[in-house]
Amino acid sequence: SGVAWNESQHCRLLVPEQLQLCRRNLEVMPSIVRAARHTRALCQHAFADMRWNCSSIQRAPSFGPDLLRGTREAAFVHALAAAAVAHGIARACASGELPLCSCGPGPSGHPGTGGRWGGCGDNLGYGLQLGAAFADSSAKSGRMGTPASKAMNLHNSAVGRTVLSDSLNTKCKCHGVSGSCSVKTCWKGLSSLDEIASDLKSKYLAAVKVSHRLVGPRKQLIPKETDARPVTETDLVYLINSPDYCTPNLQLGSLGTQDRQCNKSSVGSASCDLLCCGRGYNTYTEEVLERCRCRYRWCCAVVCRTCPRRVHRHVCK
Repeated sequence: SGVAWNESQHCRLLVPEQLQLCRRNLEVMPSIVRAARHTRALCQHAFADMRWNCSSIQRAPSFGPDLLRGTREAAFVHALAAAAVAHGIARACASGELPLCSCGPGPSGHPGTGGRWGGCGDNLGYGLQLGAAFADSSAKSGRMGTPASKAMNLHNSAVGRTVLSDSLNTKCKCHGVSGSCSVKTCWKGLSSLDEIASDLKSKYLAAVKVSHRLVGPRKQLIPKETDARPVTETDLVYLINSPDYCTPNLQLGSLGTQDRQCNKSSVGSASCDLLCCGRGYNTYTEEVLERCRCRYRWCCAVVCRTCPRRVHRHVCK
């Protein structure tokens, strides 16, 4: 992401639907690369203690069946990726990285007592526009996937951008003698991607299973359960049930949980009972070296010793 993009060298690495967008917007590509890296890191962090731990995202864009078959995991990844791209572009505009955009438009109304609008707000509008064009280009082209999977991916990408849009709020910085905050400069800023990923993780857990059926003149995503409420623009949706991810199955995209470290004292998804799928676990004792007996030495350093400590590791059978 720190390298200037070149039409012939870099854009040709993208899928055909994104090639023209890349050539027309070379200056924005480093922001999109950073967004892809953030998506990967945040997904793996959000699911680190679950049976599906998002490890397959390392192979992007060559996704495996777990992210190609319309699962709720695919729903989460598409939503987070779409939000991350728009977020990265909006922030890049505000930081002056991109020549074709700048700060977000000045908000209307008043920021509150002692406040005044100023600073440089995130350019959400530009981020949403260009981010959607890039993230949704493959699904809209009609070349890859079934109509149902394309509709699902477009819907979930839109959910990611909706969560991002809803996170735009007023942020202020205080000014005044001795930090009195007699005057506040305020602007509109987006929440961090960590918060966006957390919101989408909640939506993943409550995702709605749907089918792609004719309703009137066109096909729509309709809840599979006849008594379920209609799908809204804030619901993640999926087409097929996920495997339990307990045992390896390449056809389903399951890597299994053998040799995964579990938490013996936990009662959540990281517990040895749940993560090991009832197969049991092995316990190993290791000796690790840690900083200890730290003291402040005038002036100005902290000096520590190195102490050994025994730790117990529990690993799924």
